[in-house]
Amino acid sequence: MFARLVRFTGVDDDLIAKIQNDIESSDGPPPGVEAKNIKLMYDADHSTSVVLVLFDTEDQMRAADKVFNEMDPGDVAGSRASVDLCEVKIDRDA
Repeated sequence: MFARLVRFTGVDDDLIAKIQNDIESSDGPPPGVEAKNIKLMYDADHSTSVVLVLFDTEDQMRAADKVFNEMDPGDVAGSRASVDLCEVKIDRDA
């Protein structure tokens, strides 16, 4: 399994509500993104969010990274602070 992990700054309650609505009302990920799971974490006290998108293969993750990087900056959650493309080494429920 592979993961694209993105940290955003300058995020507020209104922006998170918009993103939640956009994701929950969509039919799935954008074209070209073969994600198996998405998680959005939000720290209101620090105005930051983290988006974790999981993929079955590295190729799927890298293809999705290109799609996400081409998105209009107005479509993202605040200012992108970092992007990590990772192989998941442990996936265990507590």
